[in-house]
Amino acid sequence: MTAQLAQLPQPKLARVIHNLTWEQLEELDQSLADFPGVKLAYLDGIAEIMPVGQDREDFKSMLVRLLEAYLDENNIRFYKRGSPTLGEKALGARNEPDESYNLDSPKLYPDLVIEVVVSRGGVDKLEGYRRMGVREVWRWEDGVLEIYCLGTATYEKGTQSQLLPDFPVSLFCRYVVYYSCRQDS
Repeated sequence: MTAQLAQLPQPKLARVIHNLTWEQLEELDQSLADFPGVKLAYLDGIAEIMPVGQDREDFKSMLVRLLEAYLDENNIRFYKRGSPTLGEKALGARNEPDESYNLDSPKLYPDLVIEVVVSRGGVDKLEGYRRMGVREVWRWEDGVLEIYCLGTATYEKGTQSQLLPDFPVSLFCRYVVYYSCRQDS
């Protein structure tokens, strides 16, 4: 499988593979270990291979710095989890967030996940996170922050964090956009 993957051009958009078993996903994951800058997502037999480029990393770094400054300034205890592989066969789901956090105490799955979206594929990452019980997913795409809060059965899109109700979302977004524009000039 590694030889076949080596012949693929570097993806600029996500690639989707259908009808993949969990065991095949694990084999694919091992094969992709030689390809830095690639992330995997999986849900019920559909795998998505996503490129991780410098743009994504730049936005992730800015979002993380601002969020952590807010958490520190407000004495909110947090545990940075990074971008681990989350999920398991029993859930039929796997995601690799750009960043994740537990608030107050360490837990198996994070309370808050940050995703920087530069391309979309065929995997419903929110459904995967729902199965893991992730309480909030923040998605940054094209200068817009979407906040998804876990309700009783699904995520509800909102304008404010339920985990961090005093978090200044509007100011946060303005600063990230301002900073990114300064970097481009």
